[in-house]
Amino acid sequence: MPFRLLEPDPERSHGDPDEGNLIVQGDNLHALKALLPKYAGRVKCIYIDPPYNTGKEGWIYNDNVNAPEILKWLGQTVGKEAEDLSRHDKWLCMMYPRLVLLKQFLSEDGAIFVSIDDNEVSALRMLMDEIFRVKNHLATFTWRTDGNFDNQAKIKVSHEYIVAYARDADAFVHPAVVDPSIQDHSKLFRPEIRNTIVKNGPKNPVSAIDLPSGFPCAVEEGAIEEASNDWPKFSNAVTIRDFKTINPVSVSSGWSSKRQIEEFIARGMVAVPDSKGQMTTFEMTKTGAIESVKKRETPSHVISTLSGFSSTQNMARRLEAMGFKFDYPKPVELVAYLISLVSEGGIILDSFAGSGTTGHAVLKQNAEDGGTRKFILVEMEPNIAEDITAERVKRVSQGYTDAKGNQVEGLGGGFQFCRLSDEPLFNEFGDIRDDVTFAQLADFLWFSEAGTGYTGKGDSPLLGVHEGRAVYLLFNGILGDRRPQGGNILTNAILEALPPHDGPKIIYAAATKLGAAALQRANVVSPKMCSARRRRASIWNARDGIRNRRRLPTS
Repeated sequence: MPFRLLEPDPERSHGDPDEGNLIVQGDNLHALKALLPKYAGRVKCIYIDPPYNTGKEGWIYNDNVNAPEILKWLGQTVGKEAEDLSRHDKWLCMMYPRLVLLKQFLSEDGAIFVSIDDNEVSALRMLMDEIFRVKNHLATFTWRTDGNFDNQAKIKVSHEYIVAYARDADAFVHPAVVDPSIQDHSKLFRPEIRNTIVKNGPKNPVSAIDLPSGFPCAVEEGAIEEASNDWPKFSNAVTIRDFKTINPVSVSSGWSSKRQIEEFIARGMVAVPDSKGQMTTFEMTKTGAIESVKKRETPSHVISTLSGFSSTQNMARRLEAMGFKFDYPKPVELVAYLISLVSEGGIILDSFAGSGTTGHAVLKQNAEDGGTRKFILVEMEPNIAEDITAERVKRVSQGYTDAKGNQVEGLGGGFQFCRLSDEPLFNEFGDIRDDVTFAQLADFLWFSEAGTGYTGKGDSPLLGVHEGRAVYLLFNGILGDRRPQGGNILTNAILEALPPHDGPKIIYAAATKLGAAALQRANVVSPKMCSARRRRASIWNARDGIRNRRRLPTS
């Protein structure tokens, strides 16, 4: 599949086009491929609401199961049964390549959320397990939909699922979020986490701990008598003054954190890390119990049952009040909650944008928590992308008057609206399009070398350094001409004018006038030839002086 370019449409854009928000109209498979060179590895959160495959949707995706590529792939992997594909097979054929691409967008600590119902949840889990790996499954949320039921059904179904996977579960941080159903007076909102370490049982045999004088206490003054009929057992009476014991005592019990409390005492009652690295102190309570005390940095309590997030019917009515008609839109509160689980910043991607709920949710959540999130929305249908997706996000950003004449304040923000180019970046012969800009080619070449999105400004021939190698691009006179042919040909003068790098260099240019020996002296390990006017691209290997001809990667 070729790389296509994004072509901005200023008339459909809103606000500052450089703000970082993007709405793309076009087939999401091609759009994802076009976005990959710039955004690979940079997306913090992906939310998608793909077709549920209920048998009632109109299929608009271009994955024609009779296409030669699909038939060949199915024939190789499925066999003769591919000749009689069910709608489930077609759904899998549609989803698989899109999920493979989406994974490449996620940052190491990023996560993806996929809405689905009973029709394909089992198939989706298998796909996600294969692509993202089982160990990175975070949860399969159950969302109570609170909408209309099928009253004729023997069992009324009132839930859907949101399947969540991390790019790397070990790198995914605890969400700084508490489920909104939790009451305000919950202990989750207390500044400290207190738990008794008295724990008797087969795995915690009784043993003694010697508490020195000066051991911290939770009360300012008091006394605890010698005790042998309760846990923990005290060898002698203890007096408490100024929140500390004034005499030593030996206490016996089974303990859940004996190693940590002994280390705490050995360090002179200074906080010690627990098994998860959280700093912990210990205190005696007024009843003689021994507790571990951890400072709660940020409350985190996310549960896998989601409720109280409105319904698709309610969201449809709210959209209607804005002047839009759209079936089964996800509630903005639900999507805002999901993206809040990941970060207060970063890029949020939705490649099944529909009515634009994800863009709305990003602006809403930013306004509520001061976040700096940016969104990328992809919608296939031109009428939906222009008249609903973009128009809705425009209205919620700038404010609007609803159907009842009420003024709704804007949330702020702008976006750039783009379409996919008709012609790909490379033609069938591997030649570059004549109208390609330096920045567009830089995106592609950096991605082909580093496998991550290009974050440079496109104002220097030095694109960056990857694994110790500097990557340069000579194209469209980036050096301010300097001849020959506008500085696109690698010469001694051009080489000297390049930003320095003390290490191997990879240089993309229209041609080179330097021989293998000169390239080797300059530590140019791979000068790569690319030109809009060459029928082929060539690569010289400076290490052995052999000219190996091959095309630049075009897909």
